[in-house]
Amino acid sequence: MLSSQSIKRRLLWQLVLASAVLIALFSTILYTIIKKNVYEEVSEQLIKQATYLSSSKEIKSAYLQKTMGISVKIVPKPPNIQDVTVIKTKENNRYYLTLFYPYDFQQRTYLELKKDVTSIEKFLKKLLKVIIITNIISFFLIILIAYLVASSMTVYIKSLTNKLSKLNEEMLKPIKVRDLPDEFQPLGKSINMLINRIQTFIKYQKELFIGIAHELKTPLAVMKLKNEVTLIKPREPKEYIETIKLNIKTINEMNKMIENVLKIGRQEADQFEPPVRMDLIEYLREKSRNYQLLAENEGKRLKMDLKPKSYTMMLQPTLLNHIIQNFIQNAIKFTQKGGTIELKSTPVKEGIKIEVMDEGPGIDEKKDLFAPFKREGEKGGVGLGLFLAKSAADAMGARIYIKNRKDKKGAVATLIIPSKLVCPLC
Repeated sequence: MLSSQSIKRRLLWQLVLASAVLIALFSTILYTIIKKNVYEEVSEQLIKQATYLSSSKEIKSAYLQKTMGISVKIVPKPPNIQDVTVIKTKENNRYYLTLFYPYDFQQRTYLELKKDVTSIEKFLKKLLKVIIITNIISFFLIILIAYLVASSMTVYIKSLTNKLSKLNEEMLKPIKVRDLPDEFQPLGKSINMLINRIQTFIKYQKELFIGIAHELKTPLAVMKLKNEVTLIKPREPKEYIETIKLNIKTINEMNKMIENVLKIGRQEADQFEPPVRMDLIEYLREKSRNYQLLAENEGKRLKMDLKPKSYTMMLQPTLLNHIIQNFIQNAIKFTQKGGTIELKSTPVKEGIKIEVMDEGPGIDEKKDLFAPFKREGEKGGVGLGLFLAKSAADAMGARIYIKNRKDKKGAVATLIIPSKLVCPLC
């Protein structure tokens, strides 16, 4: 049995009720029209006969009765009869159609033409029974057809529901959107986007936990060993001070790492920031002005090549800031003094492409730079910047990647934002 909350049940009863009402209404109208036309045809025949008889000198009632089933009488003007009038009567279980037609105005007489329509009435009753039986059969067929239609319309919902109910960490497979009807494809894309985010989160979560454990375990082990060695025998105060300073330095490094780990939690909250309509080019221009000062302070130059002049779209500003800030900060960090960093935007078929190009040593393209605690080069940091940038891009429905430059030494970080973002909040 289907529950009261079942979409299939609601759709089934709506289809059955609507179809039943439609068939009943159509049958009633059809029977009424047939009955009306039949009696109108008989009435027209009686009127034609009355017109003919009113102009005839002799009324052959017996002949008419014998050949056409019509009896004719000349009667005084009946009460409440003013003009040509047709009435239906029943006498001795037989039905008659009686026509009163003006005959002699001076004598105030009327022709009374009476025709036996019992056979017509029986035909109409049989027709009514056939219509009722047909409606009953049709009603059961409607239930069957409505059930099949409701099943076919809900099969995709049930398929999606079963797919989602079976999802777990080991079976996160995307839905084949092409197999879905057009109406369900946006839902399928959103579900796939959600599955992709879950997969990314699980992947990075595992790597993050492993990385945190490794990054904290190593300095703690060094601190423990240094303290144990220091306590083996009495030492000079200077040696104790050096050990304490080393411990403080290690603690500061761990605090910095923990601070970056907390950024991940804050970014998870930023993913629920509602998107706003904004001019992406103007946003990049404002951000570049801020980073130009930072680059100049380190003896480097940041130039812009932003196209088109304006590009308005729905975006989550905080997530976008995570990505752009990381790209530019890394470019400034790895570019040698006197070098140039370039921020570039270009319209592409799927949306808009943003590139940040540096003049640093380049990257090892075989490494997964977006995994947590992956450091490139000898520069400082805990290796969470690109991890945060990738998480933000996944949450936005955008794509990022980093390649080596082809024109010169250095790397180019690329962000591609689709014109229509597929994310649960958009």
